[in-house]
Amino acid sequence: MSAAEAGGVFHRARGRTLDAFSSEKEREWKGPFYFIQGADPQFGLMKAWATGDCDNGGDEWEQEIRLAEQAVQAVNKLNPKPKFFVLCGDLVHAMPGIKAVFSGHYHRNAGGTYRNLDMVVSSAIGCQLGKDTHGLRVVVVTAEKIVHRYYSLDELTEKGIEDDLMDLLKEN
Repeated sequence: MSAAEAGGVFHRARGRTLDAFSSEKEREWKGPFYFIQGADPQFGLMKAWATGDCDNGGDEWEQEIRLAEQAVQAVNKLNPKPKFFVLCGDLVHAMPGIKAVFSGHYHRNAGGTYRNLDMVVSSAIGCQLGKDTHGLRVVVVTAEKIVHRYYSLDELTEKGIEDDLMDLLKEN
């Protein structure tokens, strides 16, 4: 399974919303709840570990994708449903065909390039530890390139995504 096919596995929840977190009633204690924490799907590590080449291997993700799907199915069957699911740790081990890695946790915008791999760190929605504003990064992926831009929450709300990025989405 290719990395592009793998991406399709995880977008099935697109468009779903969780009204509970946007509600004022969530500010008051309503009793016990539970959440699910998963860690280190690390796509690519299982093959790399099996072949003994953890520095270079890991270009196949099939086992990890199957396990991630099993984890999602298991959580979806729980009753009552968890309040939320958080995934921590390493998401990928090897990045077949990947040109950029996007992350956060630094609470400010940062990044760099190493061996043609862009590392893009997006600032926080919440607490800022630098001079950046509360915001989100819009990432447009075409067959030829990856273009990204950080927007403040106010800017994205008031103006939306800029025309040059929207034009990239129209290209065939």
